Amino acid sequence: MDKVLERRGQGKGWHDAVCFSPQADLVGGILITGIGIDAHRHIRGRSDHLLLATLPVLLGVHQLVEDFVWWGLQGHVPHEVGRIALWAYLVIAFVVLPIFIPLAVMALEPTRERKRRMVPFIALGAVVSLYLLVAMIRGPVSATLHPWHIAYHIALSYGGVVVGAYVVAICGALLFSGYRHVVIFGLGNLIVVAVLARLTIDGFASLWCGYAAISSGFIAAHMRYAKPHRDMPYALT
Repeated sequence: MDKVLERRGQGKGWHDAVCFSPQADLVGGILITGIGIDAHRHIRGRSDHLLLATLPVLLGVHQLVEDFVWWGLQGHVPHEVGRIALWAYLVIAFVVLPIFIPLAVMALEPTRERKRRMVPFIALGAVVSLYLLVAMIRGPVSATLHPWHIAYHIALSYGGVVVGAYVVAICGALLFSGYRHVVIFGLGNLIVVAVLARLTIDGFASLWCGYAAISSGFIAAHMRYAKPHRDMPYALT
């Protein structure tokens, strides 16, 4: 999962604690996008890996979009530009990723049985995405500049349930993959999500930028070194 969502108040809103400066976002975005470009260079005709290889590019663009949110809040770009960046950032985080990641895992699985195992995660991701999109459209949507992060706010009921469903849709699909690198990617996400969800108030989530780069590195490693699966038996590679 690209960012950690934390419930605020009585389930009325979420805030998203992120990297500690626009400079960190800029460097991280460039680095992660570069990793994504490298992953694409190693597709080698494996069209089923296209979505997975695109994920680091999406995460990198996500980081770069956030730079404009920073600059908008700091008054360095017009308010309208910052507002567009805010919505673009939240659409990627809340609407795109819960569907994109399970679909990416489903596409690369080589057997029908393994593909069928991804269907519940895709369905759950679609429900989460729709719920969050409706909440965003209803508003209000805002961002607050903190000393070490930006807090993103949307009005949301049952925040804990939605956060749980979000994590299950994304991490569950990764953990059920038949590829070792993808499972490692999922385990890392699950552990970091759990830690950051508890410690973001203390600013621990400022480490997220570095973690996103490392996570993307696992995808690049998979694109470089993963061997094709045999249909039967199904073995991790």
